Amino acid sequence: MAQETWLGWKLASSDRAGLLARFPPRYAEAVADHITFGRAEGAPPLPDTDRARIVGRADDGMGVEALVVELAGTTERPTGGTYHITWSLADGREAHESNDVIAKRGWEPVEPMPEVRIERARWPN
Repeated sequence: MAQETWLGWKLASSDRAGLLARFPPRYAEAVADHITFGRAEGAPPLPDTDRARIVGRADDGMGVEALVVELAGTTERPTGGTYHITWSLADGREAHESNDVIAKRGWEPVEPMPEVRIERARWPN
C-alpha cells in the first residue's frame, strides 16, 4: 500500500525553540514541528504565507496537547478542521487525535499571540 503524502508547513527551528520555552510540553513526546494542511491528493492550493500566529492551546488532560494556529487570517482549514500544531503526546496517543480534541473540547486563547515563521512542506519526502 502506498504511503499518503501530506501538505503543510514546518516551523522555523529557532521559532520552534522559542515556542517550546514559552509553552513547555505537558506530555512526554514533544512533536511541535509542523502544521498540517491536508492530504496532497486533491488538496486545494496552500495559502500563500510564510508566517503563522499561535492563538490558542488545547489539552484533553489525558495525553494530547495542541497549539491552535491562525494562517492567512483564519484558524479554519479549507480541508476541514482547525489549523494547529500537535504540541505534545503521552504514550499511546497519536498526533491525528489533536483534531478530535480541538473539535470536541475547543481551545483557550493565549496572550500575547506569538508569530512564527513557517515554510511549505510535504511529507513523507
